[in-house]
Amino acid sequence: MAKRDYYEVLGVEKSASEDEIKRAYRKLAVKYHPDKNPGDKEAEQKFREATEAYEILSDEQKRPIYDQYGFAGLDGMGQGGGGGYSHAFNDFSDLFGGMGGGFGDIFENLFGGGGGSSRRKSSGPQPGASLRYDLQLGFRDAIYGTKAEIHFKHAEACDVCHGTGGTGKKSCPTCHGVGQVVSGNGFFRMQQTCPKCQGKGEVIDNPCSACRGTGLQNKNKTVSLTIPAGVDTGKRITIPRQGDSGANGGPAGDLIVVIHVEEHPYFERDGQDLYCAVPVSIAQAALGCDITITALDGKKIELKVSPGTSNGKLLRIKGEGVPFTGTTRKGDLYVKIMVKVPQKLSSEQKKLLQQYLEAENPTTSPDLIKLNELNK
Repeated sequence: MAKRDYYEVLGVEKSASEDEIKRAYRKLAVKYHPDKNPGDKEAEQKFREATEAYEILSDEQKRPIYDQYGFAGLDGMGQGGGGGYSHAFNDFSDLFGGMGGGFGDIFENLFGGGGGSSRRKSSGPQPGASLRYDLQLGFRDAIYGTKAEIHFKHAEACDVCHGTGGTGKKSCPTCHGVGQVVSGNGFFRMQQTCPKCQGKGEVIDNPCSACRGTGLQNKNKTVSLTIPAGVDTGKRITIPRQGDSGANGGPAGDLIVVIHVEEHPYFERDGQDLYCAVPVSIAQAALGCDITITALDGKKIELKVSPGTSNGKLLRIKGEGVPFTGTTRKGDLYVKIMVKVPQKLSSEQKKLLQQYLEAENPTTSPDLIKLNELNK
């Protein structure tokens, strides 16, 4: 029987996102799983077909090959022949973890991921958790770079027990060292973290009073950080091994600093370019003039406003924008000319403007201006 297109199997468009593919597969896997359809060969075939499709389309390397060459492109990778579940079932805890009822554990048990010693928590070194720190940066500091000191709390090895958690470690009597307890059978088999040992597989007869058997204590820490020029909101800077300490001598996690840039009252950013606005009078715009502005870095920049400059015109200053991180290149600075109309006029100003109006003799029935000519 000819193989069906993977996108057709999952019922998604070729442009489907990773989340859309995952949702489609989850729905089919629950519907056609053999445990829900005992003895139904057609359901089993559809389950295998959906799993194969998900395995390919959820893989960032295999999917583009399939999109370009179809099944033929996958033959050389040992794919496309049906059967392989290795990639798909690695994702079951993510696919079914949010559905409740232990679906992730059910599928792992059914296909070699659960059961027995494979679920046992290692008593060896365990890596520590990575931490997130949200750092507020001033606009100018983000553009030109700065140094910052970060103060946070993280878990370190206990000073009293030196991270051991206490004395008298032994296998957990509830889960027998597995770290998981299982109840029920068939499709509704439930596998959960052992409540006695919290998944560690071990208990301590004499837990340390200082850390209550965890082996870790929360402590204050300060880290100095160099912020490179040109960072923007959302930029992540990873500081290795500054997160929580690992268990049993395992490596510490990382500290992930997420940048949030404050707004500036006079400048705004678009990529590597900066924008600001300056006012000029009607006479300056009509006759032309030279003006001096202060850039974000404090530099004085002279600008020539050409005669007849209209309101909203952008003047470009090359190389005065945002630095490209890790290079000497910079974006540009754009200055928007705002023609300021006076709200109050002296008698002499009114007289002069009236004379200009009479000399100009403007029409009182002007034609409409095409919208595409407004910014010219």
